[in-house]
Amino acid sequence: MNKIAIVYWSGTGNTEQMAFAVLEGAKEKGADAVLLTSAEFDVSTLNTYDAIAFGCPAMGAEVLEEYEFQPMWDDCEGALGGKKVALFGSYGWGDGEWMRNWEESCSTAGAVLACDSVICNEAPDEEALSACKALGASLV
Repeated sequence: MNKIAIVYWSGTGNTEQMAFAVLEGAKEKGADAVLLTSAEFDVSTLNTYDAIAFGCPAMGAEVLEEYEFQPMWDDCEGALGGKKVALFGSYGWGDGEWMRNWEESCSTAGAVLACDSVICNEAPDEEALSACKALGASLV
C-alpha cells in the first residue's frame, strides 16, 4: 500500500478544502494517506512517504507563504530527488506565476511531478475539487 502525505498551509481555508479533496482521491485508490499542515511536516519524515502532495496558496507577489510553509519547503526541497510529488493551491490575483516557479523548483530538485498541478482562483469549485481528487489518485 502506498503511503502518501498531503502537506498544506491555508490562510483562508481554500487550500485546506483542496487538501481534503486530494486526501479523498488518494484514499479512494487505496492509499494509506495522511493530511498534515506544514507545521507538522519536516525533512526528517519525508522519506517515510512514497509520495507527497504539497499545497500552498499564492501570497504577496505570487510566492509561497513565507513564515511557515516556505521554511518547511526550503528544508525539504534538497531531499526531493526521485520523490513522487504533486502540487496544488489557490490564488486571488496574478496568473499562477507562483505555481510555475514552484514546479520549476521541484524539477530542479529532481522531484518527479506525478501530474499537472491544480490551481484555482479563490475558493475551489466542483471542477477544482474534482481535479484535486484526481491529483490524489495519481499519487497512488
